[in-house]
Amino acid sequence: MSATHADDLSLALRLADAADVISLERFGSADLEVTAKPDLTPVSDADLAVETAIRGILAAERPADVVIGEEFGGVEKGLSDGRRWVVDPIDGTKNYVRGVPVWATLIALFDGPDVVVGVVSAPAMSRRWWAGTGGGAFTQFAGGAVKPCRVSGVGEISDASLTYAELGEWYDDGRGPQFVELLSDCWRTRGYGDFLPYVLVAEGAADIACEPELSLWDMAALVPVVREAGGRFTDVDGAEFGQSTVSALATNGLLHERVKDRLAR
Repeated sequence: MSATHADDLSLALRLADAADVISLERFGSADLEVTAKPDLTPVSDADLAVETAIRGILAAERPADVVIGEEFGGVEKGLSDGRRWVVDPIDGTKNYVRGVPVWATLIALFDGPDVVVGVVSAPAMSRRWWAGTGGGAFTQFAGGAVKPCRVSGVGEISDASLTYAELGEWYDDGRGPQFVELLSDCWRTRGYGDFLPYVLVAEGAADIACEPELSLWDMAALVPVVREAGGRFTDVDGAEFGQSTVSALATNGLLHERVKDRLAR
């Protein structure tokens, strides 16, 4: 990892620290304000406050960088030009507003066409994962020892643990039968959803994670974590991750081509 990107990763971790303070304080609050966005997905006052805080820090410390966030948008065109921070202030807002602790702040940095830094911070779970290109992937629980992430060595679908979000999305995408057949052939399946399947792949606790429809901020921070742990992260059809990617397939690498083929239309 270059010295510049190492400094960027340190900044991203500090951004996550600031986000954790805000999100944890509002988690479970009786006066949490929740409204619906135009697409009818929920947004809480915590989502807005976290993204506002992150944007404020970046404006002060990286004023030349562009910021793209789920709640306040940003210029996505020309992502291959220059530096872009991509932020999901609370990934798993539906969990957050219902008191389910599986949610996280996702922070990523693109430098040119490549995503080079990713931080996933889940303070209600006392967990954090992070990576920078060429520097490895790491995780920490409850402020304890920092541990490297490494994907599993599972080489057969029949031995694999697959995690996903919602079954109905696969039918909406037209791949419902293929996905159900894949589920039935795996050793274990769980619908954890949101960020969690991908970091579980990175640390070797799961072997396959996939979703047919996602936004840039849902995925960007996860990509370096999976890749630096030795895994693969593409779209469901096997195309390499980029600005226009709208689906996700993350595996330990050994299973990637077979899973991609199983999910083909």
